[in-house]
Amino acid sequence: MTLAMLTHAFLAVIRADEHREHPAPAGLIPLTCNEMQRLFALPAAYPNDQRDHRLRWSLWRRRRQARARDCHYRRREATT
Repeated sequence: MTLAMLTHAFLAVIRADEHREHPAPAGLIPLTCNEMQRLFALPAAYPNDQRDHRLRWSLWRRRRQARARDCHYRRREATT
């Protein structure tokens, strides 16, 4: 349990540094701790061809989540 909490704290600190130094481009959500965990696991778990696919999948997922967030915010503004 302690190791899991330490890992999550490590990812949270890295995520905060990344947000401050390199904000997310327009159309993408910022990196989350879960997304960073997936990306850190890539080099050990997958060969190069699957690693490229996983990185593209991560970008696609972040773009789709940003689009969903924007639609949600527009819908909330329209109802108030």
